[in-house]
Amino acid sequence: MKPVFTKIENSTIAARERSRDILPTAVLFGGVTVMLLMFGLTVLYSTSYGTAGTTFFVKQLMWAGTGTAGALGVIFFGYKKISDLSPWFMGAILILLLIADFCFPAINGANRWIKVPGIGNIQPSEYAKVIMTLFLAKFLSERARMLEKKPFFRFPGQHDWAQTPFWSVFVFGGICSGFIMAAVLIGHDFGTTFLLVLLFFSLMFVAGVTWKLLLPILLGPGIAAYFYLMNFDAMRRDRLTIFLNPEPHQMDEGYQLWNSLLALGSGSWTGLGFTESRMKMKYLPEAHTDFILSIVGEELGLVFLILVLVAYAAFLFFSLCIARAARTRQGMLTATGCATFIGIQACINIGVICGALPTKGMPAPFISYGGSSLVTCLVAAGLILSVALDTAYPDYPAAVRQYFKDRVRQSKFIRWLKEDSTLEN
Repeated sequence: MKPVFTKIENSTIAARERSRDILPTAVLFGGVTVMLLMFGLTVLYSTSYGTAGTTFFVKQLMWAGTGTAGALGVIFFGYKKISDLSPWFMGAILILLLIADFCFPAINGANRWIKVPGIGNIQPSEYAKVIMTLFLAKFLSERARMLEKKPFFRFPGQHDWAQTPFWSVFVFGGICSGFIMAAVLIGHDFGTTFLLVLLFFSLMFVAGVTWKLLLPILLGPGIAAYFYLMNFDAMRRDRLTIFLNPEPHQMDEGYQLWNSLLALGSGSWTGLGFTESRMKMKYLPEAHTDFILSIVGEELGLVFLILVLVAYAAFLFFSLCIARAARTRQGMLTATGCATFIGIQACINIGVICGALPTKGMPAPFISYGGSSLVTCLVAAGLILSVALDTAYPDYPAAVRQYFKDRVRQSKFIRWLKEDSTLEN
């Protein structure tokens, strides 16, 4: 029995050492997440009050509560338990995406939303980000040894070509993820499709697939999309190139971007003052959604906008620290995937509002109005915290569940029921 106790003791000491290393980072990560959420609610109130009263603020507050409950649920059950259900989630989200594509009318040229009575519009493509992350993290972690096989690639017809990592891992994983990407693309949500593609390739790279293989494959769809736009879709081509010179198009396709630049310019370094924005009063359409950071720049100035960028950078940094310290490969990939899609989304949104990237419907994480986006970001934050807790306290969900079971059994109400049942018998 001595070796068993020694093993337990050593594992306990190791867990405590990991706890000391990762828990402060997890606390800082949680603090940054809460700060971004609170800031988002505050600026949303300022941005939307003049045109819609408290309607958007109250709805966002409800979605924040839903997302927080989702994050706590993820932490309670643990990312592993949630990941076990990811194949079912993939099937469910594919069905929802197809329903949005073919059963509901387009809004602003895109079939992204499903109208649910009593709830409002939900956007399945937002939930697809975190679901695809969970699926790929589990899929790649289970095939870690397979990725180490040599050679990595064989042409069809060669000996054991189907058993090489390229075909059994990269291609098979790409087919599973490709159904989701295709469904999002059918709904004309090109921004989210692009993000999902980057997420897929990022996780493949982190899992061990060489960049020498990934880069040519990634460039292929890019070249194909460029050829298609140049020759078959002049309208979208013009839309994508307007950001290079929006002034001649300030009254048509470049209207939003031009007014965004005016808002940022008028705010200068210190801003016009909280709630004092002029652009939000019908000049900048949907200012509370994708262009909310433009209003932040106008009201609070460039200095405060830089602080928002610092907060996003801190979120990404702490997420990757948690991913690096993760106890399991699955945990590392889960945290990396969540950090990746939130980081890419933030970069795209910031690039759009300042004219560095083409205008796309990409909300600012934790800040822009949108229930589906907010819930997705909060659940992703919950997954990252779950990875951190699992690193510090391996398999903690079982201990937590047992604790609550014991508390329920010891409660006065349960004891009263048992006593009452005994008396009746």
